[in-house]
Amino acid sequence: MKFGQQLRASLIQEYFYYYISYDELKQELKTRLKQGHGSFTADDERDFLRILESELDKVHAFQKVKSGEIVRRIKVAEAEVDSLIDRLAGNFDQVDPVTEEEFLDLQGKLEDIIADVHDLDKFTQLNYVGFQKILKKHDKMTGWIIKPIFQARLNAKAFYQENYDQYIVKISQLYERVRTRGNPTQGDSSAGGSQQNFIRQTTKYWVHEDNITELKLVILKHLPVLVFDPTKPFDEKDTAITSIYYDDDKFSLYEGRLKKTEGAEAIRLRWYGGMEQDTIFVERKTHREDWTGEKSVKARFAIKEKHVNAFMKGEFTVEQVFEKMRRDKKKSPQEIENLERLAREIQYTVISRQMKPAVRSFYNRLAFQLPGDARVRISLDTQLTMIREDGWNRAGNNWRRTDIGIDWPFKDLPPGDVERFPYAVLEVKLQTHAGQEPPEWIRELVASHLVEAVPKFSKFIHGGATLFPDKIHLWPYWLPQMAIDIRKAPTHDFGIDRRMHNSSTTESDFAYSSDDETEFERTTRKQRKALTYPAADGGSSTASHGSDPNRLDEEEAVGHSAPSPDNGEYVYDSDDEIAPIDNSKKARLKLSLKRGLNSLKKVLPGSANGNATTTDPSVAGIGFGDAPIEAMNVRRIRAPPGKKIFVPVRVEPKVYFAGERTFLAWFEFAVYLGAIATTLLNFGDRLSMYAAWGFTVSSVASLIYALTMYIWRSQKIRKRAAVKYHDKWGPSVLCLLVFVSIGITVWLRWNEI
Repeated sequence: MKFGQQLRASLIQEYFYYYISYDELKQELKTRLKQGHGSFTADDERDFLRILESELDKVHAFQKVKSGEIVRRIKVAEAEVDSLIDRLAGNFDQVDPVTEEEFLDLQGKLEDIIADVHDLDKFTQLNYVGFQKILKKHDKMTGWIIKPIFQARLNAKAFYQENYDQYIVKISQLYERVRTRGNPTQGDSSAGGSQQNFIRQTTKYWVHEDNITELKLVILKHLPVLVFDPTKPFDEKDTAITSIYYDDDKFSLYEGRLKKTEGAEAIRLRWYGGMEQDTIFVERKTHREDWTGEKSVKARFAIKEKHVNAFMKGEFTVEQVFEKMRRDKKKSPQEIENLERLAREIQYTVISRQMKPAVRSFYNRLAFQLPGDARVRISLDTQLTMIREDGWNRAGNNWRRTDIGIDWPFKDLPPGDVERFPYAVLEVKLQTHAGQEPPEWIRELVASHLVEAVPKFSKFIHGGATLFPDKIHLWPYWLPQMAIDIRKAPTHDFGIDRRMHNSSTTESDFAYSSDDETEFERTTRKQRKALTYPAADGGSSTASHGSDPNRLDEEEAVGHSAPSPDNGEYVYDSDDEIAPIDNSKKARLKLSLKRGLNSLKKVLPGSANGNATTTDPSVAGIGFGDAPIEAMNVRRIRAPPGKKIFVPVRVEPKVYFAGERTFLAWFEFAVYLGAIATTLLNFGDRLSMYAAWGFTVSSVASLIYALTMYIWRSQKIRKRAAVKYHDKWGPSVLCLLVFVSIGITVWLRWNEI
């Protein structure tokens, strides 16, 4: 769909007269070119710029008016909420009792404000794209290059850079007070709850920038924004989180975290807020395999910034770090001993392995959680940026770069030192009792078009792979797909809708609108809504599978469906050429539908016997009830020359035991064949000798084949190779040998008779 059609289909009717006049501007270009016989004069250029400037003034002025209106409405709503809560608490004499209808009416007003924030966000997005489109069209049609120049005018009146977080935080507080009828959940914002018997589920998703504000507004209807200091006004700087990841020059920590090996560690230094923060947290994340019965843990301790360099070099001892803590006696001796053990281990690891600062990650985090209740915690990281620290080659020995702060988007850094991540990262953490389903709204959220599931995504791994191309040749599975647009058509009715009036409907993304959706896609979307639900591990499953304990999770599905290259260790080898990206409309629609099916555990599709294509291949063999979906050929993802893509494969001890049992089963059968051959040799006649030789050859061949397969399987399992472990020819060949041996014996005996 062309942008002009997209604009007409997506605009909000109430804002109709304040959108960029895209069609008129495009017609103005065509008319002037036609009058000038294909040429664009300086007068034409001056007149067009004047018209374009007036359009920018119109959009900018309206955005400012609406923003001010929302601020005033929030203040009025706050006064009404305070008044209603005071009446409910009986702080006024001789007043009418508070009714449920008053709360519902006030909640409806807040939902209208939420809808207005959503509409204004979509308004700014659509107009910004409109200006970019018309500037590009102007430069292409006229030959006059004004896009870089006019971008400065856009930056001066940056209506599209409005930060709605301050609105969202305030609306969240008001909405929570009304939703709980004046009794919001109380507790320590940093507490984690007191549950003991729970299963923690953590899943990660990417969120396109077009959907960030809508996602925040959806979540705040169910969870309040977690505010650590309610008395302090909102400041975006307080949401900033910066981490410095350490590694050695061989990036062994990177490789361990990527492969998810047992005991893989990540060591980082983190601080919250600006560069003036004096408290630095030294953290260690340790990965534990599920079969060990242990959980992956994150432990940390605090240290003053002035002592970090000395501590990392071993010049500042562990006893000195916790000397003040022992004097204050705010923690028990056992807690202090545990922290000292952690600090001693981290210090020894950093010094003995000569680790240096490698990657810095920066982002602004907005967390949603009930204070003191960690059963459901959702965090959204925006403006995510990875920066190259490169402690091995950087001048000076400071633990972090001093030429940058938290001034996103870090424009002064050279391109090779910074990776600006194009999406926000949503992290959903659930603590539910065994057998308990997650909340319904969480299930709808993770299955909606607003998010894209990316299991095991890591900021450290992504930053290392992109910032150190000369040292790292093993990529995570998601990296080759970064160029693919993750926006997709709505999969079910989910998002922000107006409660009192439906003046218009807006699409959640620009790439796919209702006119682009085919009848097949509409049918598929309805069937998908009816037959899928998120599974307990944060992914999804089909209704036909139920709660099958043998169902593959995201990691296993990746490895199970991956093809096996020659070396067997990695899924995809380098090619001389990278397959071109198919940006055609047909391919985009296919890709949209394929991503809409991710909740069916088909992130990397493949059949039950392990046959598959690649990370972005055809969707084959997926069906909804009796309505199968035909295979669609989308492009094949390949690693660039010199790189390999690692697909995680889960390996547990029972896998090794399965290989041993298979070998013993073959060994037992070979013993039986050998016993038969020995019996025929000792007690048979001349003709039995032929049969004995046949059974002997079969027995020896079975032993050699079984031993070879056992050694091969053990090596591949140890390397976590995504290969086909099933035996395709062995049993058939063995049966054929036995059949030939028996057949020859019967034939010779028959001829003798």
